[in-house]
Amino acid sequence: MAKKSWIEKEKRKAATVAKYATLRAELKAKGDYIGLSQLPKDASPVRLSRRCLATGRKRAFIGRFKLSRIAFRELASNGLIPGVTKSSW
Repeated sequence: MAKKSWIEKEKRKAATVAKYATLRAELKAKGDYIGLSQLPKDASPVRLSRRCLATGRKRAFIGRFKLSRIAFRELASNGLIPGVTKSSW
């Protein structure tokens, strides 16, 4: 499980990105890079990271399910993810 402070920090970053999204789009359309540089660092969507919804883990993230590989395997083994079965050949 990821530290709660990391998860909360990501939420704050996401809120900052949403707050400045329209202003960033306007500045980029005008080509005003000086204005862009004066915005907060966390206003850029590049600074967001994808995290597992179950555990908050950052690495080994499966985007389609929004889970880390560990949480995905556990939920799939228990049959809690519809349409996912263990393969065998």
